[in-house]
Amino acid sequence: MRNFKRFAGLALALVFGLCLFTSCGSSDDENVIKVAACPSPHAEVLEQISDVLAEDGWTLEIVEFEDYVKPNQALTDGDVDANYFQHVPYLDQYNEENGTDIVSVADVHYEAMGIYKSQRSAISELKSGDKIGVPNDVTNEARALQLLEANGVIKLRDGAGLTATKADIVENPYGIEIVELEAAIIPTSLPDLALAVINANYAIEADIIDTAIAFEAADSDAAQTYANIVACRAGDEQNEKIQALVKAIQSETVKKYLTEKYNGVIQTVF
Repeated sequence: MRNFKRFAGLALALVFGLCLFTSCGSSDDENVIKVAACPSPHAEVLEQISDVLAEDGWTLEIVEFEDYVKPNQALTDGDVDANYFQHVPYLDQYNEENGTDIVSVADVHYEAMGIYKSQRSAISELKSGDKIGVPNDVTNEARALQLLEANGVIKLRDGAGLTATKADIVENPYGIEIVELEAAIIPTSLPDLALAVINANYAIEADIIDTAIAFEAADSDAAQTYANIVACRAGDEQNEKIQALVKAIQSETVKKYLTEKYNGVIQTVF
């Protein structure tokens, strides 16, 4: 009997551990709101509203991802109720390429993309052959190229806009080379680059915000277009969990937190 009890206990422990590993039932729990997010600032913002949601009877579970693909995969697969890490142009591109139906339910904040120094400390120091890193996904690369254009590094063909690629560069007075890299690895690639254009969340994680030499202007096309959003599966927009999440995240608590912590690099848009 003692051996049986020991075996039963081990079996239960195994089942429990397996459920934790596979997150079984977590997004279906009646009072649990499970949200996929990148660590900074998204997960940090969500942490600020955990207590607010708890006051209304909700338990917030934050699942962190380091890249821009897995949060949408987790949402599509039903592993989470919502995600918070992307802007609408990226979401539109993802839906088109993957045949998914994810929708935006709330604008939250805007992150100013910046040009960060490395081998060079200023744009005026650039030399022919210098490499500048930019994100390799379509929407963020266009945004990076627009920022470089705004600071006189390159000139893009007229009308390139938010779909610009390095093939749209028509003038390159410094003779620089554009190096397309996965957004998440650009900070660690800085030693190999003269300068780099980096998304704010990755710059924050790498603690290099104070090394920026230029940011997107508040009145730029990017600022108007690239607000970070809360997204959910189409059809879930009026779900009670989603509505509770949106109410909590579009709050003075979040506005105060972002204003005080990031000193204008990240701004709320609600």
